[in-house]
Amino acid sequence: MKRNLSMSLFLLLGAAVAGCAADAPGQDDDDDIVNPPGEELPVPLTPEGTFSVQSDFDLATNLPGTAGTVVNYFIKATDDPDDPTKFIVEQVVAALPAGSIKNTLQGSIPFVAGYLNTKLLEVAPDFVTKIVEVGDAFGQVAHHFGTIEKLEITAAGAAIKTVQGLHFNIDSVDMDFHFADYGIMDVKVEGLQVMLVETGKLDIAPHKVPLKYGSLLKLAMNQAIIPMIDPSVTDLEGLLKKMINCQAVGRYIHERLDIGSPSTFEGACNTGLKLGSTAFYKALDNVDVAALEFGLTGTARGIDRNRDGKMDEIQTGIWTGEMNYSGTPAPITTARFFGTKSI
Repeated sequence: MKRNLSMSLFLLLGAAVAGCAADAPGQDDDDDIVNPPGEELPVPLTPEGTFSVQSDFDLATNLPGTAGTVVNYFIKATDDPDDPTKFIVEQVVAALPAGSIKNTLQGSIPFVAGYLNTKLLEVAPDFVTKIVEVGDAFGQVAHHFGTIEKLEITAAGAAIKTVQGLHFNIDSVDMDFHFADYGIMDVKVEGLQVMLVETGKLDIAPHKVPLKYGSLLKLAMNQAIIPMIDPSVTDLEGLLKKMINCQAVGRYIHERLDIGSPSTFEGACNTGLKLGSTAFYKALDNVDVAALEFGLTGTARGIDRNRDGKMDEIQTGIWTGEMNYSGTPAPITTARFFGTKSI
């Protein structure tokens, strides 16, 4: 289980296109024309329009650079035979003020952790299980990292692409998060060229899309992953404190060492979990020192569903290119997109 957790976390960090319903008898709305069986829809004459686009990237396979190292926090919590209690005691030690009590506990971490493991059902009954759930969810986010985009195309093929949010599918639950709702700036790519050829093939010229990957991982963690594991909390500190009984931790550390007081160790436990979660989010902030940049070229099929000569849908889109983080490139794998006309 620990090996699977480490791999899931290290690899860190698809909606279906809806078909048009048939017209009701007597309905004359040309926008809802359904193609008769076996008859192909006409090729659009122009790509002009504004489209809602969703892209799906597999970041887990080739994520470059150090952007994946933030998960070491979770790996550290479960990779030792005495974990998770060794991890818990380390958080207590980190939060204690300098002095004899800290020195004694620091020198007795294996001794105390082993004792706490015998009390695990009281100290941290579901810690490992929930951390594994966090790792699994991160793996799903990394394998299907979806972006919500707006693509504005003129009749001449000039286009503007705006990344407006994220789409995740975790445990078969679709979730959309728009940047504007979380104080994150949209990412706008101007000067883009789109070409629609006579066969209906749609080509999107090479372009670069920079994303603040650390901020997006924080969004995924706080708004998607943690609420699915425990809807009553909104951040890592809250999740850790729900998983770890600091009162029991303080009582048993005091019982084992016979120094200080239970309240001293309980307070250090709560402070340590806060400091640890703060360090995790700080690591995410440090990821954004450099942008994760996508260099993309797109190929898709344009569809004229209502037969007015204009493109209504973008189907079977495939992105090719590479990711680049802090000067380290890696090829993009399994990247798809689709879109529907919004205006």
